[in-house]
Amino acid sequence: MNGAHALLATLRANGVTTCFANPGTSEMHFVAGLDDFAQMRGVLCLFEGVATGAADGFARVTGTPAATLLHLGPGLANGWANLHNARRAHVAMINIVGDHATTHARFDAPLQSDIPALVSALEGWQRRTTSADEVARDTADAVGAAYGPPGQIATLLLPADASWSELSSVPPSWPVATRARLGEPDESDLVAALDALRSTRCVLFVGGTALDREQLRLCERIAAATSSKVIMETFPTILERGAGVSGAERLIYFADFAQAQLVNAETLLLVGARAPVSFFAYPNANNDIVPRDCAVLDVAPLGINTLHALTYLADALHAPPLEPTRGERVAKPSGELTNQSMAAAVGATMPEDLIVADESNTSVVHLFGATQYAPPHRWMTLTGGAIGMGLPLAMGAALGSGQRVLALESDGSMMYTLQALWTMARENLDVTVLGLANRSYAILNYERQRVGAVTDGATSQRMLDLDDPTLDLCALASAQGVPSVRVTSAHDLVVALERSYATPGPMFIEAVMPKGLG
Repeated sequence: MNGAHALLATLRANGVTTCFANPGTSEMHFVAGLDDFAQMRGVLCLFEGVATGAADGFARVTGTPAATLLHLGPGLANGWANLHNARRAHVAMINIVGDHATTHARFDAPLQSDIPALVSALEGWQRRTTSADEVARDTADAVGAAYGPPGQIATLLLPADASWSELSSVPPSWPVATRARLGEPDESDLVAALDALRSTRCVLFVGGTALDREQLRLCERIAAATSSKVIMETFPTILERGAGVSGAERLIYFADFAQAQLVNAETLLLVGARAPVSFFAYPNANNDIVPRDCAVLDVAPLGINTLHALTYLADALHAPPLEPTRGERVAKPSGELTNQSMAAAVGATMPEDLIVADESNTSVVHLFGATQYAPPHRWMTLTGGAIGMGLPLAMGAALGSGQRVLALESDGSMMYTLQALWTMARENLDVTVLGLANRSYAILNYERQRVGAVTDGATSQRMLDLDDPTLDLCALASAQGVPSVRVTSAHDLVVALERSYATPGPMFIEAVMPKGLG
C-alpha cells in the first residue's frame, strides 16, 4: 500500500467521499488509487477554478468538506479565485496539491514554484507531507482543521514520492480527525447586547451560520420585542428563505444605499457576521457604512454558536412566538424580458427545495423580492466577490445535495468557468442554468459612473461591451453536452424553466435581455 492509498483510506474514514479533480503527473497515483476505493467519487473538472468552486458548493449544502486535487503551483493558482470565495464563505475544504518529488525539487523544473506562499494567502491550514508514512496522520489533521470552527481551507502539499512510496506498515485503523465544537458566546457580550436592545435603536446584523429558518425566526422575534431591525449581510454563504421562512432585509451592495439602511442605528449587534464595509472606495464620498456614532458589539463572532446567542436573547427578552409572514406568490409574467419580468418568471416557477446559486449581480434586487413567497428554498451568493463562481458552485451543490439547482448567471461572469457545463453533462446533474445575455459587463457600467470615470470615448466603452462578436451561449452549452434553448420573452422563459425542472439532468436557458441589463 502506497501513500496515495493511505490518503484515500483516511479521507474515507473521515467521511470525505467526493474529490473534484484536475490532476497532472504528480497526482497519477491518487488517480490510480480511485480504482481501489469505490466509496470515493472522483469528479473530473476541465479547469481548476471549476474544481475549487464545486468543492465550495458541495460544502455549503452538505456541511461537510469535499476534496480538490490540483496540480502543482500553477494548478493551485488557476483555482485560487474560487478558493478566495470559499475562504470568505468559511466552508470546510480539503485542498490537495500535488508537488514534485522531494528528490526533484533541487532541479528547479519548469513547474516548480513557491506553493506555500500561494497557500498562505488563503489564511487557512497547510502542511507539506514528507513521506508516505506521514500521509494518514497529515490527512486526518487536515480534515479536523477544515472543520474549524469556523470552516476553512486545509491544504495538504503532497510530493509525488510521498504518493508512490510504500508504507513501512499498514495501520490497523486509519486516523479519524478530532472535530472542535463551536464556541459559546461570551456572557458579558450577551448582557451588553440585552442592554442595547432595551435602550437603543438596534440593528441585528446577521450572517454566516445564523441564516437558517430557526435562527431567522429568533431574529424576527427579538426585533419585534424591541422595535429593532434585522439586516443580513450582502453576500451570505447559504440562506434559507421562501414561504413560511422569516425574511431579513438584505444590506444593499451600493454603499450609499447601505448607509441609508443603517442611518438611524445607535447599536449594531453582529451575529455571525463582520461589520459591513463598502466593497470599494469612491472619490468625494463617505465610504463608511456604519454610522460614526453607532456602537458595534460582536455578539457571536465567527466560530461562536450563533443559535445559542440568539436563543439566549429571545428568552431573556421573553420574545413571544410570531406567526410566519404570509404573502402571495408572484404571478407568471408575460411580455418582454426585463429584469423585473425575468425575476417574476423565476419566482413564479421555483419548485420546493430548489437551491439557487446566484451570480446574476445587477438583477438580484428584483430577484429577492420576486422569490420571497416562493416555496421554501436555499440561496447561495458570491461571498468573496471574485466572479466565475456561479456555475461551479451550482455543480457542487447539485452533486452534494441530489436536489435541483438553479444557477443564475450573467454572460460575462459565466465565461470564466464555462467548463463546469461539461462536468454537469458528464455527471448528469440536475442543474438549470439561466444565462442572462445582456452583452455587457453591466456592473462595470454602474461602477464606472460611481467612480467618476465616465467619458464619451468608444474605446473605453468597448472594454465593457460583449457584443463584438456576440456570444452564442446556447451553442457554447450545447457543445459541452448540455441541452439548451434561447428565450426572448417572459412567457417563453416561464415555459423553459418549468420544462427544465420537470426534466432530469442539466439544461441551459439563454435569456436575451436588453443590453446592459441583467
